[in-house]
Amino acid sequence: MDTDWSISPVTLENKDKAWKQLGTSGSGNHFVEFGEIEFFDSSLGLEPGKYLALMSHSGSRGTGAAVAMHYSKLAQQAHPELPKELRHLAWLEMTTQEGQEYWAAMELMGEYAAANHACIHHYVAEHLGAEVILDIENHHNFAWKEAHGERELIVHRKGATPAGDGVLGVIPGSMTSPAYVVRGKGEADSLNSAAHGAGRLMSRKKAVQRLKWKDAKLLLNQRGVTLLSAGLDEVPFVYKDIDEVMGLQKDLVDSVARFFPRLVKMAPAGERAED
Repeated sequence: MDTDWSISPVTLENKDKAWKQLGTSGSGNHFVEFGEIEFFDSSLGLEPGKYLALMSHSGSRGTGAAVAMHYSKLAQQAHPELPKELRHLAWLEMTTQEGQEYWAAMELMGEYAAANHACIHHYVAEHLGAEVILDIENHHNFAWKEAHGERELIVHRKGATPAGDGVLGVIPGSMTSPAYVVRGKGEADSLNSAAHGAGRLMSRKKAVQRLKWKDAKLLLNQRGVTLLSAGLDEVPFVYKDIDEVMGLQKDLVDSVARFFPRLVKMAPAGERAED
C-alpha cells in the first residue's frame, strides 16, 4: 500500500477502498479452505506423506474490477469499428498514455492481489500459532511481458496459469474434489501455460436455476467436507472433473502434491465482490 497509487486515476480514487479490503477474499469463485495435502515426493523439501494445508483463492477485489472496467470501456470507445460481438476484444496501444496507465495499474493490482493472499495466510497462521513449513503462491488471470523465441510478447493468461520449466502452480478442482500442486514443463506450444482450474460446466445463472442444495449437501457429506458458506452457483456439479482435466495436460505439468478440501468458506449467496 506504500507504492504509488497515483499511476492511474482509478487506482488513486479507489485506494481507500483497497485499504479496507486488504486481506479479504471476495465473492465469485474465491475461497479459503483447510484440507489435507499429500506430497508424492521430496522435491519441495518435505518428506512424502500427508500434511495439514490452507488453500486460498483471492484477487484484487473491487479496485481490480474498477481498473478492468475503466480501461476496457476506454478501449471499446477507441475502436468503434469493431462489430458488437467483438467489442470486448478492443485494445489500447502500449505507446499511448491510456495503455501505459492500464499496464501500470494492472501491475499494481497484481501486487495487491498477492498482498491479499499473503495477509490471509499470515493472519490465519498467526491466529492458530501454526508453523508454516511450505508456502506456494500462484499468480494467474494476469498478463506478463515474456520472450518466446525471438519475440517479446504480452501473454495474457485468462483461465490459465504460468507453467514454465520448473515453475510451481496450484490447479484447484471444486469444494469436494482435489486440487493439485504442479511443476511446469515449459511447453513452448502452450506459451508455457496450463489450465488454472477444472473449469465450469455451466453458467452461474443455469446453476441457480437447475441445481438444488439438498443434492449438493449429500455430496458434501459423502466426501467429508464441511461447508461454512457458498452460493449455489459454486457447488461441485458446476465444475468439470479435475482428474480428467489433469490427464489432458500431462504434457504441460507434473503433479507433485494433491490437496483434499475438508473445511470450505466462500462468500454467501448474493454477496457482491466489491462489498
